[in-house]
Amino acid sequence: MKFKDIFTDLRKKAGLSQNDIAEKLFVTRQAVSRWEQGDTVPEIETLQAISKLFHVTINDLLGYPSDLRCQSCGMPLTPEHMGREQDGALNQHYCEWCWNNGAFLRDCTVEEMVEQCLPHMPGDPEANRTYMAELLPTLDRWKKKEA
Repeated sequence: MKFKDIFTDLRKKAGLSQNDIAEKLFVTRQAVSRWEQGDTVPEIETLQAISKLFHVTINDLLGYPSDLRCQSCGMPLTPEHMGREQDGALNQHYCEWCWNNGAFLRDCTVEEMVEQCLPHMPGDPEANRTYMAELLPTLDRWKKKEA
């Protein structure tokens, strides 16, 4: 889907008029109309505001596939499970169980993170332990600690 279709669907599902959106985003109703007609796409700052307003990622707004993974625990990320920044914006790098209010919820080592994740994983614990021990060092949070 294209931005114009995604945006229009989100607006209508939220029960908002073009005027309502314009007021919330501090733009003109004509700008909103041009987005819905596909004449223009909002600037990045406005995309961020739309993302926050509808609780979706910018990737979702632009129609990109969301194959996001928490860069702390490796969990697949969806907008409903993304961590939040201090201003309430979604964090597209970390899940809600690792990140909230602009900071990590736990200061831990890779080994401690593996042990925290194991009880939530189906299947053989030893196979999961091996998998996580190999996966976590490839994620941004842990690469930064090693650097």
